[in-house]
Amino acid sequence: MGTDYIIIRGAKENNLQNVSLKIPKHKITIFTGVSGSGKSSLVMDTIAAKSRRELNDTFPTFVQQYLPKYGRPHVDSIDNLPIAIVIDQKKPAQNSRSTVATYTDIAAMLRLLFSRVGKPFVGYAESFSFNHPEGSCPRCSGLGEIRELDIHKLVDFDKSLNDEDTIHYIAFGKGGWRWIRYAYSGLFDLDKKIKDYTTEELDLFLNSPQIRLKNPPPRWPKSAKYEGLIPRMYRSIINSEEGLLHAAALNPMLNMGVCPDCGGTRVNERVRSCKISPAATSPQTERLNIAEACSLSITRLNKWIQSIESPLAVDLKAAIIARLTALEEIGLGYLTLDRPIGTLSGGEAQRCKIAKYINSSLSDVLYILDEPSTGLHNHDIQRMKKSVCRLRDAGNTVILVEHHREVIKIADHIVDMGPGPGIDGGNIVFEGTYAELLKSGTATGEALSESVRCPQAQDSATKGPALPEADSLNPVGSCPTAASVAAGGERKTGESFTLSHATLHNLRDISISLPLNAFVAVAGVAGSGKSSLMECFRRAYPAPSEMVYISQKDIGVSLRSTPATYMDVAPDIRKLFARTHKVKEQYFTFNGKGACPVCGGKGVVISEMAFMDNIETVCEACGGRRFNSEALQYEVKPSHPLADIHSRAYPTAPFPLSQSGGLNIAEVFDLSVRLACDFFRDTAIEKKLHPLIEVGLGYLHLNQALSTLSGGELQRLKLASYLGIEGRIFIIDEPTEGLHLKDIAHLTGIFRKMVSQGNTVYVIEHNTEVILAADHVIELGPGAGEEGGRIIFSGKPSEMVGCKTSVTAKYL
Repeated sequence: MGTDYIIIRGAKENNLQNVSLKIPKHKITIFTGVSGSGKSSLVMDTIAAKSRRELNDTFPTFVQQYLPKYGRPHVDSIDNLPIAIVIDQKKPAQNSRSTVATYTDIAAMLRLLFSRVGKPFVGYAESFSFNHPEGSCPRCSGLGEIRELDIHKLVDFDKSLNDEDTIHYIAFGKGGWRWIRYAYSGLFDLDKKIKDYTTEELDLFLNSPQIRLKNPPPRWPKSAKYEGLIPRMYRSIINSEEGLLHAAALNPMLNMGVCPDCGGTRVNERVRSCKISPAATSPQTERLNIAEACSLSITRLNKWIQSIESPLAVDLKAAIIARLTALEEIGLGYLTLDRPIGTLSGGEAQRCKIAKYINSSLSDVLYILDEPSTGLHNHDIQRMKKSVCRLRDAGNTVILVEHHREVIKIADHIVDMGPGPGIDGGNIVFEGTYAELLKSGTATGEALSESVRCPQAQDSATKGPALPEADSLNPVGSCPTAASVAAGGERKTGESFTLSHATLHNLRDISISLPLNAFVAVAGVAGSGKSSLMECFRRAYPAPSEMVYISQKDIGVSLRSTPATYMDVAPDIRKLFARTHKVKEQYFTFNGKGACPVCGGKGVVISEMAFMDNIETVCEACGGRRFNSEALQYEVKPSHPLADIHSRAYPTAPFPLSQSGGLNIAEVFDLSVRLACDFFRDTAIEKKLHPLIEVGLGYLHLNQALSTLSGGELQRLKLASYLGIEGRIFIIDEPTEGLHLKDIAHLTGIFRKMVSQGNTVYVIEHNTEVILAADHVIELGPGAGEEGGRIIFSGKPSEMVGCKTSVTAKYL
């Protein structure tokens, strides 16, 4: 009986309050709770990290240096822990040679299929790979696009090699190590302008292949070969990892576009000549090569593969169909196999991984999924739920971190964390079934038990002006569009923007009037064209400076970025300390004179252990606080009497005040945003931090690294920095990701406030609460990919409920 549970004792990672619990094996356990309550700290940073570290320890120390590193979790013990496979939403590393086909391992099976069945025979499996010299297009080297150097953007022909900045790239400046290979060659007059070179000199300077110099000057490196500038740029920079690393410097010098030789297919003409014909009796009549097959949607490709009849293809067909079907069942049938992996969202990449494991023969594995509902329409969530259940039914244990009410329903066991975020969380407030959770009285239970209703008519001052309906050239069904309702009233200038003939990606020549000065939800199944429509809006709008696009991509954080630096309060705090004690501000930064002399302001000391993991220990000199003793001797006091602060928000003292009643610089930066707002009440610091509380991020600490935040948290952090701005058009991509149900109403209230301040807010969203709260809804569909790209509804949420052609309506 004891081995039927994963037993955790004394988990103290991050804000966890000495948590102990038992997780049933071979069941689906879902962790719920408000944002920042400790779900990820327990599931990812404790359970997953412990399992992965234990697995890594089974490998030789030499191998361990190449494996991912996981921090040692703060937990007393974990018993009966299976091997964990974490299926998170981290996007794969950007790689121009990686596609959906290579990422899902379907590419290898297709290459083998074409080498066996394709006519004429052109080679073995590796010959069909665009990553192999035998299969790649010679012009683009298998990239599908050309990146051709514009030599006039690289070289200033009016300068000599002795002038500054003659060659506009890293290390080619005068004295640079690349410059030396030309200046010290003895081949050129360093004071002669490039434009004055003879034909022979210019050809040698620009186009020479690698050659060994005869009788080179003394300063020429003995083992070096001379190489012309253009072939050197292609070999060592443009076609190498350096080109990706320094893309910002390189790309302005390149002419980029689809490769004219292969048409973007990546493979050469010989490979494209090999095709497979479907069976004569099959409704599929397309005779395709491997590039054409990969350009089909997964749904169409699956049907085409099934139509192939050849005794050499039987086993391969079954394997390929199993992979494609798994991708279809999880809602990715609209993807094409030739799609670059870097263009997938985090949710799409996660679902690719889930589909990959569905057909795995592994059993007794612990699968950990981080919010798999992200980016999914309710229609697609039903498919995803079946896939998760299949993982469990194969004899595995499945743990999910999730907020979506439909996903939570499939749980065999639920663990609700809380009761609040940050220092107010870190405890288990409920364990049991879904039915028991509804009656538990916790924040999650109450939010799940509430029914969502379509808002009734609201005060016109809140709702804003009457909104125009959509002008769609291709409406589906009889839902309200401009054709049926536009004649009903006069349109005032500034109430809408007409977007005409949008055809980006899968959009089907859409023309539509987009409301302004309103809160608009853009809905539709994943891949229906929502983001494409908003991208067209951004490109067509005549005042791009008024557009603010807030996605869940990286906001440009560095390793030292924190909420304090992002909201620009760190300088104010340092100035306060410096002004109070009449010392220089540099003493209150751990990047300057205030740094601990032992750890250099890092807070930890890292000991390198050769092939073994580096050992990271808290700095004994500063106790992890990063500052030196001189900086820590200075304190500032709360801006208001302590008793006033306590009565305002807390029953007991929240601040670790010293006997003198103040906090030092390290203690101030360790405050949560909410506590800092109380500590600096009625100051400029509170004014700058308060937007974070408005967007539900009051639990973050001022010194918390932004690299630890989720995509949804980073997005709301960016949104907070724009609160109070007027006259803008905001396009926000799935703002409810990672947000607890009880916080969604608060977020929609923020959107309404932004509209009342003269802004327009467009949200690309699947959440039904957000859709019902909007002034106007635009739905694309009806399907994904080539089955989408049409406007199937445009109007008020109350009208959407009764629309028969809407895919979203039945979930409202």
